[in-house]
Amino acid sequence: MKTKDYEKALEPLQVELNQVARWLHHTGKRVLVIVEGRDTAGKGGVINAITSCLPPRQCRGVALSKPSDVEKTQWYFQRYVEHLPSAGELVLFDRSWYNRAGVEKVMGFCTEQQVAQFLKQVPIFEKMLVDEGILLFKYWLSVDQQEQEERFAERVKDPTKRWKLSPIDIEAREKYVEYGKARDEMFATTHNKYAPWTVVDFNSQKRGRLTMIQDLLKRIPDHQLPDVKMEFPPLKGKPSKEKFTGAVKPIKSAS
Repeated sequence: MKTKDYEKALEPLQVELNQVARWLHHTGKRVLVIVEGRDTAGKGGVINAITSCLPPRQCRGVALSKPSDVEKTQWYFQRYVEHLPSAGELVLFDRSWYNRAGVEKVMGFCTEQQVAQFLKQVPIFEKMLVDEGILLFKYWLSVDQQEQEERFAERVKDPTKRWKLSPIDIEAREKYVEYGKARDEMFATTHNKYAPWTVVDFNSQKRGRLTMIQDLLKRIPDHQLPDVKMEFPPLKGKPSKEKFTGAVKPIKSAS
């Protein structure tokens, strides 16, 4: 998909996302979006497409690093709870508590007993969130292994994207099938009526972003509010230029 076509299709969706933000502010509703998927699927890209056009005080992405030594001693869900949305907020998790059923399970970072306990607890935990009134949406971004390999190779070549690679990512490349099995086991337990999963094809990231945002907008309740008309009268007098009279001066513009 050409970038100009993507941007043209994205613009009206971002306008509607702003309507959602106004609706959230007006109603005090809370929206939580969980974005999961394989490495390179495009989780950060779609989250950025949503958050980049919205007020940062109201809409935020959450991407937690690996748990600290203290966090490892806490209830598993504890470090995620503090990032849940407050009234009027939209929060998007770039990976979430589902790390336990995915990377932690496949890479051996937790025990089978811990995975079993997680899969038993998470439907109860999410039911509590929904009963509390949080609008919960869960997305899995799907990408084929060949496409994943091409994206890994691009990251190796591009110094601005190399930070996205880690030794764990390189090792996980050989476990594509194992990740698929872990995902299916997770779906079997955590896909339910009150918190269903939605799978989006992200082999084309641009099309995937548009598809996911369209679906999210359809799932959020009627969020139309009357347009707010703002008066923008002309300035009284001639516009002033920025002036500095003290010791601090602006640096020279780049050539």
